Amino acid sequence: MKTLQLPQESDTLEVGRRLGALLRAGDLLLLDGPLGAGKTVLTRGIAAGMGVTGRITSPTFVIARVHEPETGGLALVHVDAYRLGGLEEIDDLDLDTDLTEAAVVVEWGEGLADQLSDTHLVVRLRRRDDDVRELTLEPHGEGWLERLGELTG
Repeated sequence: MKTLQLPQESDTLEVGRRLGALLRAGDLLLLDGPLGAGKTVLTRGIAAGMGVTGRITSPTFVIARVHEPETGGLALVHVDAYRLGGLEEIDDLDLDTDLTEAAVVVEWGEGLADQLSDTHLVVRLRRRDDDVRELTLEPHGEGWLERLGELTG
């Protein structure tokens, strides 16, 4: 587990870009952090790293959005699990199907969406009193440690 200091929004976007470039079909990322911690900003960076264009906003009211890359490649499924009541509602989204052909990023998903795959990455974001974000990566399952070495090495 490694914690990165992100003093500027551009730092959060850049870490997201580098993380997005590492993603492949079947990857599940769970973003944890309070309101204003930078979860959606990080997701914008992830989308850029995946080649996804267009506006990336929090899917709070629509629950899930699928973002297709501009030129073939991997789609990004962006989910906000904050208002979901439990595993049944996660199952209704059919995210396990999305996991076969897309990368899935779930805000507020820990304790719910982590049940979709034993292999996932928890990304914890915290905002300090001085507005610096701290990002901690917690890999679960095989393969993440090697790939994260490229990101944080």
